[in-house]
Amino acid sequence: MPQSPTPDLVIRAPAGGPIPAGACVFDAYGTLFDVSAAARHLHDRLGEQMAPLSDLWRRKQLEYTWLRSLMGRYADFWQVTGEALRFSMDSLGLEGDDLYAALMDLYRRLDAFAEVPGVLQALNDGGIRCAILSNGSPAMLQSAVRNARLENLLEVALSVDELAIYKPDPRVYQLACDRLDLAPEKIVFLSSNAWDVAGAAAFGFRVVWINRYAQAPERLPAGPEGELRTLSPLPDLVTPAP
Repeated sequence: MPQSPTPDLVIRAPAGGPIPAGACVFDAYGTLFDVSAAARHLHDRLGEQMAPLSDLWRRKQLEYTWLRSLMGRYADFWQVTGEALRFSMDSLGLEGDDLYAALMDLYRRLDAFAEVPGVLQALNDGGIRCAILSNGSPAMLQSAVRNARLENLLEVALSVDELAIYKPDPRVYQLACDRLDLAPEKIVFLSSNAWDVAGAAAFGFRVVWINRYAQAPERLPAGPEGELRTLSPLPDLVTPAP
């Protein structure tokens, strides 16, 4: 595995040294894949509306997952993503079915963050299993993984679609335990979403927050034991579980 992680990327290292990991399980959107990439690729068309659209789209996408879970009205993440985009375009006065279609197509094949392939390869080389646990629908995850050429670096991409409930419901995190045949404490969970970090930690995973955007910590009952700026230092902060 790589040596000497870059200090400025390690905000808070796990206490007690490297975490024993039977597997590293990654959230997909915002953690492996850049959710702002779709709007960014259409910067010439969106102009000054690019950042507001990207931010509102992501916020409403997450809000809709939580609200649908509370209402007992599940729809898969592709539908939720489209509904959030429609709301965001309406709110910002953006029109055009062609723009909507172009943004949705780009969301299907989001860019992976630059460090992702190398980190996954290092974990694989070090004997640590890698998987995704995501709100994304199976087709969305398959498309994103294939576009980023990560197929051979991930054991499985698990979707909440199997359960028809969204994170942070504990049943979602249990899905990873069941499919990987690992106890919660043998799974190191990585997410850039602080609410997801809290949910996973409350469930019992060993959690490292990938705080890409220097966010303040959430005031929730559970939190991460480590905090990184990107995934780059991760291979030095975990070790294969006995």
